[in-house]
Amino acid sequence: MKLYGIANCDTVKKARAWLTAHAHQVAFHDFRKQGVDAAWLREVAAQTGWQALLNTRGTTWRRLPETEKSAAGDEAGAIALMLAQPSVIKRPVLERGGRYHLGFAEEQYQALFGE
Repeated sequence: MKLYGIANCDTVKKARAWLTAHAHQVAFHDFRKQGVDAAWLREVAAQTGWQALLNTRGTTWRRLPETEKSAAGDEAGAIALMLAQPSVIKRPVLERGGRYHLGFAEEQYQALFGE
């Protein structure tokens, strides 16, 4: 099991705290320190949909020039943007049993882990 995100993201912090509190061992991959792999992004996008993976609600997205936002209007453009700006990836991304789960809500994790 692996959790992907950015260490100082509040939602990532909540997910990590929940996993620790419920005794789930999870490796953490920090996009800023360890980077993002294009093949991994395509794999996650294939499961979740690239639109769901692209975080258009965050500060990074809002600060982007309209030309960059427009270029992210299809999967190839969105993946290129996520590679260049990992902060626009929806986070956290939890990889568990070969499946990817986006975001964090306590109810979501309780259902996922059967708790």
